[in-house]
Amino acid sequence: MRAHPAVWKKVRIFSRFAMGRPVWCTWQVTYRCNFRCAFCDYWKGGVDPSRELAPAEIERGARNLARISSLMISIGGGEPFLRDDLPEIIAAMARWHMPLVTTNGWRVTAENARAAFRAGLWGASVSLDYADPGRHDRARGVDGAHRRAVEAIGHLSRGRSGRFQRVNVMAVLMKDNIEEIEPLIRLAARHGAFFMVQPFCSLKGGGREFSLDGDVSAHLLSLRRRYQNFISNPFFLERFDRAMDGGVPGCRAGRSFFNIDNYGRVAKCVEDLDTPLGDILADPARVISSRLERAWRENRCRSCWYNCRGEIEALYTARGFLSAMPVVLSTWGGTREAGAARAAGR
Repeated sequence: MRAHPAVWKKVRIFSRFAMGRPVWCTWQVTYRCNFRCAFCDYWKGGVDPSRELAPAEIERGARNLARISSLMISIGGGEPFLRDDLPEIIAAMARWHMPLVTTNGWRVTAENARAAFRAGLWGASVSLDYADPGRHDRARGVDGAHRRAVEAIGHLSRGRSGRFQRVNVMAVLMKDNIEEIEPLIRLAARHGAFFMVQPFCSLKGGGREFSLDGDVSAHLLSLRRRYQNFISNPFFLERFDRAMDGGVPGCRAGRSFFNIDNYGRVAKCVEDLDTPLGDILADPARVISSRLERAWRENRCRSCWYNCRGEIEALYTARGFLSAMPVVLSTWGGTREAGAARAAGR
């Protein structure tokens, strides 16, 4: 069966948004990781690859979700490109949904980038935290990580097969890389990519030495006004300081977004996997939806300000919604600034 038309998916997603229901799902297709990031403990956990859902099972789960709506699905991990069957996974999701992927870039090639976009990928984000190669390599625990990430941005930018497809550079904002953000924005522009940022959160397992001290929102908003390819929502950015000082109340996990892990277990968010609310293969989608709604009503957490929370919650405010529209309506992911930078060879 062929994938449903993009317009059909967008209409279904917008209708769910208008109803205040989930529009975003983060789905870890593996927890295996080939990096050893100092600020994350995910790679330290034991993972059983034999239990990871196969593409056919992911298709069943995606079909189950489609019974309530189409969704934006962020494919995460671990490192998704460690799965050689990633194009099949993307194709399975893309029949009903709009999949995106986040990668460290190490295993991205010209061939699998093209295959991913042809399978129906809507966008890709490459993690890059420092403009300085040595600093990025040390933070990620692998020599050559910076070089491979930059190469991946190029492979993905050239591998797009549709005007709607976008490539981002994604930085984790930490105490020691605040001054690296502007050079990273410019690096992204030179490669025809957008730039996004999210704050470090100790829930990932990294030490407090990476935590921001606050007073970064004004700096980020200034950069957002200056650079066309910096597309993180102002609503999201202006709450960074508050997130570092007691947290942002009103989390919509379960109501606007939720998580599925590599075994198919559903939770209201990525940091709540110890209390799953259902199984995407075993439980009807409407039952899962009801449980997510109940979990949201009981939710009082303010421990994170990940972009999977802040960027989605921004859409439920007038200012955040209007700020997001130029990004939603943009094509290709390259900006005029990015094109000028490429033409100038900068």
